[in-house]
Amino acid sequence: MATYEYEALDSAGSPANGTVEADSSDAAIQQIRAQGYFPTSVRESDGGGRKRGKGAKASSAKKAEKAKKPKKAKKAKGEKKSMEIKLPAIGKVKIKLLTQFTRQLSTLQDAGLPLLRSLQILEQQQKPGQLKNILTDVVADVESGSTLSDAFAKHPKGFDRLYCKMVAAGEVGGVLDIILQRLANFMEKAARLRARIKGAMIYPTVVVIVAVGIVTGIMYFVIPKFKDIFADFEIELPGLTTFLIEASSWVAGKLPDQVVPGWAVIVASPFVFLALLKIFKKTKFGRASVDWIILKIPVVGVLVEKTTVARFTRTLGTLVSAGVPILEAINITRDTCGNWVFERALQRVHDSIREGESFATPLRESKVCDGIVVNMIDVGEETGDLDVMLMKVADNYDEEVDVAVQSLLSLVEPMLVVVLGSIVGGIVLALFMPLVKMIQAVSENQ
Repeated sequence: MATYEYEALDSAGSPANGTVEADSSDAAIQQIRAQGYFPTSVRESDGGGRKRGKGAKASSAKKAEKAKKPKKAKKAKGEKKSMEIKLPAIGKVKIKLLTQFTRQLSTLQDAGLPLLRSLQILEQQQKPGQLKNILTDVVADVESGSTLSDAFAKHPKGFDRLYCKMVAAGEVGGVLDIILQRLANFMEKAARLRARIKGAMIYPTVVVIVAVGIVTGIMYFVIPKFKDIFADFEIELPGLTTFLIEASSWVAGKLPDQVVPGWAVIVASPFVFLALLKIFKKTKFGRASVDWIILKIPVVGVLVEKTTVARFTRTLGTLVSAGVPILEAINITRDTCGNWVFERALQRVHDSIREGESFATPLRESKVCDGIVVNMIDVGEETGDLDVMLMKVADNYDEEVDVAVQSLLSLVEPMLVVVLGSIVGGIVLALFMPLVKMIQAVSENQ
């Protein structure tokens, strides 16, 4: 039988060390765990186990005694550092950081590490920022006896309602590691869906911005020179050319009684429009109107509909599989689906279930989803596999979103070519028509 030295953590997360006698390292690990410890390092003694153990014990006691004052100083220094970097939180925690934290916490819980110790490890390895500040408060709350879900709920900018409810369900069911793993997968798929849509919008947005910049530059710098040339020849300008010259004067801010130059209006218009739209959407009527109109736009409406269906079915399926009560799960899904039309439909579903009726009937009556979605939910409700059916719908619609994105791009590209070609062609035509008249006038004079 060999002697093994070990370093471990107790149930409170405090370090401990010692020796055990066992036939193998696996047997030693089992003995250590039977004592209520979580081993972090186990190695066979070199033969002077007892003597070495005493020396190690004495040495560690001596080090602990010696480290008391520096440790206190170090804590003070840490507090000072925390005061320096803990700034007021602005915005929400990035989804990438939150997903990484969730997956790491799931791994540590699956390994059997105490929750408090897991949080302390993850808090220490975070770079200075909002998530680190939040985790510092969460560690303090859990250490004082609060549940993890309650500690998370105090920081809505880091952990939303969906996150907290799933964690609470995991704590009640004793499957926190599994719930955290599902939550990480959910966030990754949701982030991937958003990234695909944003990526599809980059190309047309860049093309439009560059085109507007080039046309504005032509109107500001080039057209005025042609205006001077036409004025020297004193010829009658076509209506299109006159309109182009007046537009150029407006862009340059040279019209009579003009207060703001046109180029400033062009630059500021998108920002003003978005700001007004944001204010309008803060009203109930405005939000309902905008969301309804978006769903009616050709191609774009189909993309938004499929994206929303994928989001709400995945959210609801994840919550139901986590053990969250169905009415609470529908409320959370309603608040996070992101479209007023779907929120109203889910509210009807909530009211229907509360009165003892089915899920599928009010969803079918609202006509916000395709028939296949409603039928799959209906089958899932009848068989008791509602969460499985919801996840299948979400996976299917994720693929359909890819098709819708490609359809949108295939439509946007030729439209951009036609619009930009018409603008450039109109400018060229407006400039060349007077030149033709000038050439004819010169020929007649000769």
